[in-house]
Amino acid sequence: MSDPKFQRDEVAAFRFVRCGLDAQSGIAQLVYAFDDGPELIETVTFPGAPFELDGKRAAAVEQALRLLHLIAGVSYYKAAVPPEIRIEGYSIDAETAALLETIYVNGLGEFAYRNGLNLHGRIKFPYSLPSPIGRGVGGEGPEHPEVGARAERAPQPLSQWDRGSKLGLRHHALVAIGGGKDSLVSIEALRSAGVDQTVTWIGNSQLIAACAARTGLPTLNLGRALASGLFDLNRQGAYNGHIPVTAVNSAILVLAAILQGADQVVFSNERSASYGSIIPGTGEVNHQWSKGWAFESGFGQYVQQRIASDLHYYSLLRPLSELAVARQFAKTDRYDAHFSSCNRNFHILGERPVNRWCGVCPKCHFVFLALAPFMPKPRLVGIFGRNLLDDASQAGGFDALLEFQDHKPFECVGEGQESRAAMATLASRPEWKEDALVARFVREIQPQLVASELEIAPLLNIGGEHRVPAALWEQLRANFAA
Repeated sequence: MSDPKFQRDEVAAFRFVRCGLDAQSGIAQLVYAFDDGPELIETVTFPGAPFELDGKRAAAVEQALRLLHLIAGVSYYKAAVPPEIRIEGYSIDAETAALLETIYVNGLGEFAYRNGLNLHGRIKFPYSLPSPIGRGVGGEGPEHPEVGARAERAPQPLSQWDRGSKLGLRHHALVAIGGGKDSLVSIEALRSAGVDQTVTWIGNSQLIAACAARTGLPTLNLGRALASGLFDLNRQGAYNGHIPVTAVNSAILVLAAILQGADQVVFSNERSASYGSIIPGTGEVNHQWSKGWAFESGFGQYVQQRIASDLHYYSLLRPLSELAVARQFAKTDRYDAHFSSCNRNFHILGERPVNRWCGVCPKCHFVFLALAPFMPKPRLVGIFGRNLLDDASQAGGFDALLEFQDHKPFECVGEGQESRAAMATLASRPEWKEDALVARFVREIQPQLVASELEIAPLLNIGGEHRVPAALWEQLRANFAA
């Protein structure tokens, strides 16, 4: 429904109106509004209904649903970024508010930069002090009086929400697949370790469905439909831009895992995701902040503490660089004709490889460059349908990856040092060094760089902080390092 009265800069409050899950249909509703405007209703569909939920499981589902409601609200809040946030029907505590503020401020970093906004200190989630019988989103006594008035309709808080209960989840992983190389590396690593898994994705991408089918594993396709009113607001001058999609998808998969009785939610974000673009005069802006370690550690800990103590959220590839992931992917050609990391051409499927890779976006540039040191040249050119490094017109795109006369693109690509080391490696190989952009690198860029920064071997080291279960990591570490 369109709201003809929507005036972006006059909106006073963003409201989390209510949320609910129909266990018979598996459809969740997430409801939002600005001021007294029309309701914005998002739906998320969880296959496998009807769901039978016992006491502890029902409490965990309700807690996970509310966390999803709060995180998914970022898609709507950004339309006006009003000064006040209201949570109706339930309340949250200070720890939950702090997590949400961190996700919103950092996850909307690129959005704020592009729209000339400063969100630091602007986003404040109202919270209440712990009640004697429960904390978290089940607590009572909100600070905001208007929330308090509406909270009379809230369900009674449950004491087990104080800390996540052990739900007795089965040893099974829901593995998020995005159609690119990273998730396929995780899937094959889990397969090699003998972990039962279900390949899981959100939305109706044919490309992802084809990759999921190629794995030969059980699949789970979740549905998400944004409120149609959001698009009406966009036409009326709402703010628009990048949101922390991985945070939203993580919350959806956590709820799905509880409904499915699975004890692991697995993503495939490597350590490079923790580093953003350095913008002169602004500082670091990370396009993929919710793929980084700060989000993973905070969100994963919250899920175990507040929702289910035996539900493990982690990124399997966190100890790897993008180049190490590329090396791992190159070990098999099983997915050469099926995968794509291209954002621009992502919805297109066809027989010819060029239909899965536009060849001109930052993702195409980076994946080509990252794979080149680890794949025979004919194989890589066959995947993309062309040699991107022999096209002088694309120099600007590769310069941005190298952080040469430009900043790292606002895309999910590796660090500048990784791109420089990959290019330097190609410059030493006869089959690559004559290509236009490699030759240009040798001629114009490499002389300005310190030789030690161009070594690829240190970037392939495995290590660093991660949340991978210890026993599983011991199984996988040697394989990843080989």
